[in-house]
Amino acid sequence: MQVDNVTGSGAQAVMAGHMSTSIRGRQQTLAARRNTKMAASAHAYVRGSTVQFYRWLERQGKRVVPQGPPVWICGDCHVGNLGPLADAEGRIHIQIRDLDQTVIGNPNHDLIRLALSLSSAARGSDLPGVTTAHMLEHMMDGYERALIAPARTANAVVKPECVRVVMRQAMNRTWKHLAKERLRDLKPNIPRGERFWPLSRDEVQGVKQLFEREGVRQLVASVKARNNDAEIELLDAAYWMKGCSSLGKLRIAVLLNVSNGKRSKDDFCLIDIKEAVAAAAPRAPRVRMPDDDAKRVVEGAKHLAPALGERMMPARLLGRSVFLRELMPQDLKLEIDQLTRKEAVSAAGFLAGVVGRAHARQMDAATRREFRDSLRVRRSKRLDAPSWLWSSVVELASAHEAAYLEHCRTFALA
Repeated sequence: MQVDNVTGSGAQAVMAGHMSTSIRGRQQTLAARRNTKMAASAHAYVRGSTVQFYRWLERQGKRVVPQGPPVWICGDCHVGNLGPLADAEGRIHIQIRDLDQTVIGNPNHDLIRLALSLSSAARGSDLPGVTTAHMLEHMMDGYERALIAPARTANAVVKPECVRVVMRQAMNRTWKHLAKERLRDLKPNIPRGERFWPLSRDEVQGVKQLFEREGVRQLVASVKARNNDAEIELLDAAYWMKGCSSLGKLRIAVLLNVSNGKRSKDDFCLIDIKEAVAAAAPRAPRVRMPDDDAKRVVEGAKHLAPALGERMMPARLLGRSVFLRELMPQDLKLEIDQLTRKEAVSAAGFLAGVVGRAHARQMDAATRREFRDSLRVRRSKRLDAPSWLWSSVVELASAHEAAYLEHCRTFALA
């Protein structure tokens, strides 16, 4: 089998409309758009302000946050980075879905980041402050249960309604849904417009060369039990305006046709190429991780979200470290912007269990037991959660609210 070298109609589609692309102009537009997205709500600001979270941790958090066992952590563990994922066989799992910030670090950092995100979502739903206290209690209960028996608790936990809704959506989704959502129609091209922009000449050439590599073909062939002799044809590629914290980094959507023979039907797939950047999350001392950021992201994904990690690969594009993954129709973001009190508390326990299982899979039984015991100390009679977790969320919520208002004054008014 050899990879299609992108000649003919495929190459013409990729080349169409890229002639006048200005990368500098694109960066300026992306920066403005990122600022606008972060001004949409306080919860959106929390999701997009990872660096601010770790600045707080560097200034104040080190003295109050206890050290947990060094494991791969998400590093940016907010609610939007959890949700349904399909594995290479199409089975659906609720796992961590964004690993840009992953490092071998302190699992308590993921707990604080998740608690802050849940607290922000509760405030956005106009829930009283006492709900946040109950959310943290249920969050710790779900996390600690996962530490006891990560494999046994995976299917035993009752899913909250907001999770069941998105799971039902994921189970019923097909390529047609993905194409309608991402590409607007089923035609074999990526329409330029609000989300997809033309590439520069160098970017076009770099993408073509990348998809001539055997390793990329193997990645595509590994998903959904495709034939190992399948040929891939590059139909189109475009810059993808997506996300928030990653806006301004290289992000390219690539549309492929996968053919298993002359009589086989077209099998379209969408590949996401994303630039890997240095993590803001601090790594644990004296641990070994890949120096290359894309390799770090893929390695972290394999430990934290196997359904995602098994369909990712690191690569180089135009001298930049990037990672590739095939997007599956079932990959959905979990949105909990409007919650009732019951839903908020239930979601907190469930999502913490997802994170807990991701952490616990990397620990032996003795380490899990010791870590769980450490989480049960320093609790007050009024709150069944660690005092350091509560005080961290209070400080961070206050700091992010002030920073959010300043952000709105600076950017939204402009």
